Amino acid sequence: MRDEIVLACSDCKRKNYRASRNKRLTNEKLERRKYCASCRTHTIHKEGKV
Repeated sequence: MRDEIVLACSDCKRKNYRASRNKRLTNEKLERRKYCASCRTHTIHKEGKV
């Protein structure tokens, strides 16, 4: 029951990463600190629309 989600950069709003999560067990949106190639720095990536 895992759904595929997209992680978008919080600064430039580009969709850089794909991930999956179980929506039954995790209700809040996923947030990760990842590298953004367009910003050239580590930024917070939030779950966005596919």
